[in-house]
Amino acid sequence: MYTGKHARLRPLQPAFIMASTGETVTYRELEARSNRLAHLFRQRGLKRLDHYSIFMENNSRYLETCGAGERSGLYFTCVNSYLTAGELAYILNNSQSRLLITSLAKLDVAREALKEAPTIELCIVADGPGESERIVGLAEATAGLPATPIADECVGTAMLYSSGTTGRPKGILRPLPEQPPVQQLPIFDFLEKLWRYREGMIYLSPAPLYHSAPQAAVNLTIRVGGTAIIMENFDPERYLQLVEQWGITHTQLVPTMFSRMLKLPEEIRTRYDLSSLEVAIHAAAPCPAQVKEDMIKWWGPIIHEYYGATEGLGFTACDSAQWLAHRGTVGKVLFGDLHILDENMQPCPVGTAGTVWFKTGSPFEYFNDPERTREARSADGTMSTVGDVGYVDADGYLYLTDRATFMIISGGVNIYPQECENLLITHPKVADAAVFGVPNPDLGEEVKAVIQPMSGITPGPALEEELIAFCRQSLARQKVPRSIDFEKELPRLPTGKLYKRLLRDRYWGNKTSRIV
Repeated sequence: MYTGKHARLRPLQPAFIMASTGETVTYRELEARSNRLAHLFRQRGLKRLDHYSIFMENNSRYLETCGAGERSGLYFTCVNSYLTAGELAYILNNSQSRLLITSLAKLDVAREALKEAPTIELCIVADGPGESERIVGLAEATAGLPATPIADECVGTAMLYSSGTTGRPKGILRPLPEQPPVQQLPIFDFLEKLWRYREGMIYLSPAPLYHSAPQAAVNLTIRVGGTAIIMENFDPERYLQLVEQWGITHTQLVPTMFSRMLKLPEEIRTRYDLSSLEVAIHAAAPCPAQVKEDMIKWWGPIIHEYYGATEGLGFTACDSAQWLAHRGTVGKVLFGDLHILDENMQPCPVGTAGTVWFKTGSPFEYFNDPERTREARSADGTMSTVGDVGYVDADGYLYLTDRATFMIISGGVNIYPQECENLLITHPKVADAAVFGVPNPDLGEEVKAVIQPMSGITPGPALEEELIAFCRQSLARQKVPRSIDFEKELPRLPTGKLYKRLLRDRYWGNKTSRIV
């Protein structure tokens, strides 16, 4: 969130506005806050390439805690604000963070985590007072420090962690060149052009700021001189209201947000003026084709999709016209060198699914984890994968079928559950769906669905029968769930990713799953 240029050009323009309270922070104020915190980092001995962590909900102090690191040459880890104390302590220790920034709302969890994180020298409460030498308030800690830049400014960046949906989260470390913070990293130059960011844009951010996509989107908004509207939490009608209220031009969402807005009553969906929208981007999780089609019909051809892991291996993208011509694609390669390979690392024919590999577009390693870095790379070290499965069509468009991690092997047949999930989510009585393999003594595994019903829908045998029959209409017999269970809410991360491992593990218990 480098603000130096725009703090001079447009000091009184809002850099961001909090959606629920209307609290506004100008470029001048954000610049001053970021500089004071950068001075505190240096005062506490943090030098270029050192690490610190941020553990907060979306609030009005979040962006300065990132901005200070971006102009101090530091790696900052934005931690999932829903983690437990033990999970937070793991990341603090694994990232070798020397400092933790948290909020009053998260202080109890942070305080517990600190007991297991001896390397944290200082914990800063961003929106409240301190309580000890180790836990201090941001205002008091930065009082009297200069609002001007530190003498040795250099660019820093986020070291984010994988979401941990298939195991322990991993820190994704990229090389950090020695250059001034006014000069952004090449990946951000690429995204700025792709996402059509421009001076004066108004960006609506409905997702948690600890995730890589909102991090990049809000960062770029501020770098080009726009204004970001930050939602504390996503609500489908409130989102539409904010588009009209602020004349939103750009936004980025996840497919579950699309689904929730599409299931609003017609009179609510048509109540708000959305004509200001220029670009709506989505990523982070698979988007059912019917959901995407319905969104394009509603919002027009402004919806852009991209696929890329936080690791930055490669990048594909498509606009609405390209997607409509290649229904279900996640786009063509724009960054990196794509290869679809079978289990023997041989190229798959066009239209045949295999593991998605990239000759790495952007160097990375898993921090403090050489073994997992090796596992993500080919034997010769030239290619990397995050375990996604997909195929390429004759025109070079990529289609994802699933994560290899969640492939179901039933009677020797490989089944990718994403197809069934995408179908179930389109049913009017389904709010969310997870499909995975569970033990079967004859087949090894069988297909299980777990459903979150829409509000007001009663779960039970009748709904189970209805949904299984619905699946039979469109899916081959072996892909249809043999049984369906119901949950009040599925463990989906606010970033849009389904935390399917938590559900699946309940059914496997102590049995040895063939799913890695």
